[in-house]
Formats: sequence, structure tokens, C-alpha cells
Amino acid sequence: MMASIDKARLCMKTIGERKAVDPVLLHVEGLTSVADYFLIASGNSTRQVQAIGRHLQRTLREAGLRAYGTEGEQEGQWVLMDYGDVVIHIFYQPLREFYDLEGLWSEAPRMQASDGTIKDVVP
Repeated sequence: MMASIDKARLCMKTIGERKAVDPVLLHVEGLTSVADYFLIASGNSTRQVQAIGRHLQRTLREAGLRAYGTEGEQEGQWVLMDYGDVVIHIFYQPLREFYDLEGLWSEAPRMQASDGTIKDVVP
């Protein structure tokens, strides 16, 4: 079984392969019982959002991980993927700004990808 942080790292690396815009990993463990991490990223078009989601699903399946649920793939506006301890939100950029999940979870420690590594963001 893969540790939550390792699953989150794999997700960050994978969405980076499809040029996801501004990926942010929120460590929400202890703030909610829903998951340990929320990964939030966006695409510049609905097609890019869909491509990021499909690539992520395929890569995680190859790693032996299956989503508990996925929503929004057809529309490509907001793809939600539930992998238990890691929940991924891939937005079409204007919707990401509108829903502002980062603002909603502002108390959660933030991490961003840089050169394939996840780094804490100092507020």
C-alpha cells in the first residue's frame, strides 16, 4: 500500500507531465476526515483539463491505484478525482479562481512542485 505523501507526489509529478497550471498540494489531514491531501491544479482549456485527468487516471491505474469516484470528465470544467487519502481537483482556470478552494482551505499547509520535488510554501 502506498503512503499518502507518496501518492500525492506521484499525482504532482503526473499532472506536471501534462503541463498543469499552478499545482498546489494542501495538507488537510487533521482539518477534515475526507482526505489527507487535496491537490488543486488547472488547465488553460477544457481539453487540457480532460487530458490531465485522463493521464492521471491512467498513470495511477498502472501503479495499482483506482479512484473511488471521478466526476466532471466529460465537461472538462472541474474534474474531481477521489483516491481516498488524496483528492484531486483539476479546474478550467476561470472556475478555479471563482471557487477559490485554496482560500477555503487557507489554514492548510501548502506545498508546491518545483523541479519534481514537493516543497512547503511559507505563508
